[in-house]
Formats: sequence, C-alpha cells, structure tokens
Amino acid sequence: MIDLIRAWRDHAAYGQRTLGFALALLCAEFFYRFHSFALECVAFLATWLVLDIAIEAIAGRPATMSARSETNRPG
Repeated sequence: MIDLIRAWRDHAAYGQRTLGFALALLCAEFFYRFHSFALECVAFLATWLVLDIAIEAIAGRPATMSARSETNRPG
C-alpha cells in the first residue's frame, strides 16, 4: 500500500485527484444521510467523479508520466 501511495505522489495528477477527493469527502460527510453505507459510498464516489471532471475542466489535464519522459528524452 505504501508503494502505491508513493507512486501516486510522484505522478502529476496526484494534487488534482487529492483536491477532488477531499472536497467529495467533505460533501459526503456533511450532506449525505442515506442510512445505508452502500448508498453513501456510491454517492461519495459519484461526487468525487463529478468534482474530478470539473477540476480537470478548469485546471486542465495533468501531464502523464510517459509524456513527461518523452519531452525529457535526448535526441
């Protein structure tokens, strides 16, 4: 698990995904009261998806690891 977190930290999209996650978590914590863990979990994930799409539309798509490595490649 720690290796997965370290890999995410090195990726350019880490900050944008974390922002969407944090906002979705706060929204779910304060507003969702379905009295069902499964429904609240699905609503949280849907909120995270919508926020992630909105953040990407506003901030732009982060560079991928392969795209960054190709621009740094000599030749």
